[in-house]
Amino acid sequence: MIERELTVSNRLGLHARATAKLVQLLSAYKSSATLIAKGREVNAKSIMGVMLLAAGQGTQVKLRVEGEDEGNVADEVAALFDRRFDEDT
Repeated sequence: MIERELTVSNRLGLHARATAKLVQLLSAYKSSATLIAKGREVNAKSIMGVMLLAAGQGTQVKLRVEGEDEGNVADEVAALFDRRFDEDT
């Protein structure tokens, strides 16, 4: 199991487009992924679950990944957060 602390840094937070991008990325992997924020824990592969976090800009999020490709998943998700979900391009 791998856990990473991430910060939502894009201007609009985990809105529909950013969430869809995250879920699409995760769907390519076998590992389970969980996001934890504001006292809630949700399946990161679920658009509705991630949207329920209502994680705006600056929100601290913990990513928990478990499975055979967990290292790649954690790295890819961290990179997506670092790139601000590609919203600056």
